[in-house]
Amino acid sequence: MAMVPEGDDRERLVCTDCGYVRYDNPKIIVGAVCTWQDRYLLVRRAIPPREGLWCLPSGFMELGESTEAGAAREVWEEARAHVDLTDLLALYNLSHISQVHLIYRGHLTSPACAPGPESHEVALLTWDALPWDRLAYPNVAWALRQHRAMQGRTNFAPLGVPDDAPPLP
Repeated sequence: MAMVPEGDDRERLVCTDCGYVRYDNPKIIVGAVCTWQDRYLLVRRAIPPREGLWCLPSGFMELGESTEAGAAREVWEEARAHVDLTDLLALYNLSHISQVHLIYRGHLTSPACAPGPESHEVALLTWDALPWDRLAYPNVAWALRQHRAMQGRTNFAPLGVPDDAPPLP
C-alpha cells in the first residue's frame, strides 16, 4: 500500500502485514569516453532502447563494485576492450529519469575491440567521423564535447550537464 511511513516525509510502498518499506532510489550509470591515440571508442547498441544508435560504453552499476570497476566492466562487456581509466570527466544528475551518470576518461590499452553481446558494432573514430546525428542519448554528445574541451587538463572538477543543453523533460 502506498503511504507515508512514520518518520518519513514522502509516500512509499509499505507492506501492511509486516511493515516493510520499499525505497526506490536513483539508478547509477557508469561509463567512459575511451580513446586510442586520436580516436574515440563508440558502440552501436544491439538492445533497446535506442537499438542501432551509437553510444559510449556505459550501463548500470552492479552491486558490490566501485564506479571505476563498473565503467571498466562496461567497456569490456560492450566493446571487448581494456581501458585504463584516468579520472572522472562528468557527473550528470538526470532527476527526470531518476539516474546519476558518472563518466570517466580512459585510454585503451590497445586498439583491439569487438562487439560484445549488447553491441552490433564497435568503432574507433576520429573526431570528424563521429556520428553526431546517430547518437543514442544527449549525454553521449555532452561527454564527447567535454572530453575534447578538457584534453590535456587534469585540474578540473567533474563537469555537469552543459548550460547550453536543451531542457530535459
